Amino acid sequence: MARSPMSESTPIQPDDVRIIRALQIAPRASFAAIATALGLTEGAVNRRYRRLCADGVIRVAGVVNPGALGQSRWLVRLRCRPGSAPAIADALAGRDDVNWVSLDAAGCEITCATQSRTREQREDLLGQRLPRTAAVLDINAVAMLRQFLGGRGHYWSALQGTLSPQEEAALGGDGPPFTESPVVPRDPLHLAPEDEKLLAALAADGRAGLVDLAAAAGLTPGRVSRRLDTLLRHGAVHLDVEIAAAALGYHARAHLWLRVHPSELKSAGRTLAQEPGIAFAAAVSGPWNLHAVAHCRDLDELFEFTSERIGSLAGLQGMEVSPVLRQVKQAGTRLVGDRLVSPAGARPQR
Repeated sequence: MARSPMSESTPIQPDDVRIIRALQIAPRASFAAIATALGLTEGAVNRRYRRLCADGVIRVAGVVNPGALGQSRWLVRLRCRPGSAPAIADALAGRDDVNWVSLDAAGCEITCATQSRTREQREDLLGQRLPRTAAVLDINAVAMLRQFLGGRGHYWSALQGTLSPQEEAALGGDGPPFTESPVVPRDPLHLAPEDEKLLAALAADGRAGLVDLAAAAGLTPGRVSRRLDTLLRHGAVHLDVEIAAAALGYHARAHLWLRVHPSELKSAGRTLAQEPGIAFAAAVSGPWNLHAVAHCRDLDELFEFTSERIGSLAGLQGMEVSPVLRQVKQAGTRLVGDRLVSPAGARPQR
């Protein structure tokens, strides 16, 4: 029986981090392929992966990108009455159309990202439900305009260098360490009913085998393989390796809201995307026109990082650093304490 993420976890070992890095590069690679690339045994990779999942350190999941389906994406900041924010954050985390949720600013502010699949769903949340919540004092919603870093493309570059170039190449890691993409492409993809079933199965387990995915979608393994390739290629879904950053020693997370001169905005976003301390970066609407999420080992490292690395960005006119008090949900995965919680019934595969 899998251990609860709240129970005592086994300390992270160097080979655990190497396996996590391998999964970042090739999320669906077999244990045998990972073992060959890293010089480990297949059994060792299998055991370590399952323990990392059981301890809530990692989770591989398929995350739907509504932008590829023609829907815009929004970041929302809520200022709440004292004492009310935790309950509101937990309620937001329970919604399928809210991708990640954090409790910030000494527990009186919530930051979340909406992943609404329809305009009606988004308007219900932003235009109806949240404004009518008495404990919500203020709402600030901004649209993502350009994503510089996030999702499958980021690899969380803090782990770069964990593997040798030869090991990364053996796993297919010869591509760029970050990605830049429009939030909503000009030619959105349209999903068939079987696609929805396939995406639901991937959300539960991004490493589920083709036979299991075919059974869930009502397709043959060959067809599901081709359809999965199409969905990945069009960016309708990405295979995200969710990592409990605290388990790897990163205990200070913060939202960075930057005001950058418009002529330097694109350059600043691309520079942020190459910083190991940055896990997400996007140009957004509103007075703070660049948003990023930073992971640091402690508050002192966060200070050094924001004052030296971020503070030297060309065109920077202002910055707000909002430390995260508690991460409630990230990329669709709930957290208990500082560990990930897999959905009921999800089992680590292969």
